Amino acid sequence: MCSKLIKKSIYTILAFLILGSIMFYLYKNNKKNIRSISKIEITKKIVAIGGGDYKKDVTLTADQEMVRLSGKENPKLLFVPTGHSDDDKYCKDYLDYFQKKLHVKTDTLFLVKENPTIEQIKEKVFNSDIVYISGGDTLFMIALWKTYGFDKILKEAWEKGIVLGGTSAGSICWFEGGHSDSLSFTNQKNWHYIIAPGLGFFKGINCPHFNTGTEGKLRINDFKKRILETNKWGIATDEGCAIEFINDKFKIISYKETSNAYKVFKEGDAIKEVKIKKYEELMPIEMLYQK
Repeated sequence: MCSKLIKKSIYTILAFLILGSIMFYLYKNNKKNIRSISKIEITKKIVAIGGGDYKKDVTLTADQEMVRLSGKENPKLLFVPTGHSDDDKYCKDYLDYFQKKLHVKTDTLFLVKENPTIEQIKEKVFNSDIVYISGGDTLFMIALWKTYGFDKILKEAWEKGIVLGGTSAGSICWFEGGHSDSLSFTNQKNWHYIIAPGLGFFKGINCPHFNTGTEGKLRINDFKKRILETNKWGIATDEGCAIEFINDKFKIISYKETSNAYKVFKEGDAIKEVKIKKYEELMPIEMLYQK
């Protein structure tokens, strides 16, 4: 009788050990599967808009695409107006546009007239579905961002799958640099275009407003001249045209047929401008850098 009880106890313990091992194995593999699924589902998304009058719906097509990419009907949009020094009227007009035309819930990150902590910035950014960067003074904007470490927060948000984008300076910032009118913000009478630094998420020098300019100074020839002098790779967008980046692919979106994007590069002693084809599907990003 005693030996039978001992055997039964041993079998019970063994059964529990085997069951425990199976449960641990399933749990461990399930965690791996969850991690791998999460990695697949996270998609890096940026929409770089070449500028245009949003009050005339020139950027509406690209802005609506950002909403679509969020995967939500009424996403949370965080507006970052650093390039315009957090100007009150500028912010109010943009927020009205976002709410009426895009039907989004809005918040604003002020880095000029307020002095938020890193924790406060992260809370706003990581609780948003879209982070929308304003136009304005690229040189000032990037410099101020780096004092806050906002450049690193944006990269983290990008890697988390939050939709990033913006217009003009809000397009330049995602590239290595861009054709900027930053000097006009400090000296409206005597200024010239410069190549301002960006965050370097993508290669190349970006030129928004390629078909127009600031204060009557056309960008197209000045940009070509700077690409010729520096031998950098240029990616230009007309107003109302945007480049949508999804992971390692891209496509061109625009509100009308005549708004285009271009590759601008040096070939021999000459400068070449090649229109980027508007494919319906996403294309490999390498195509942006091929002659």
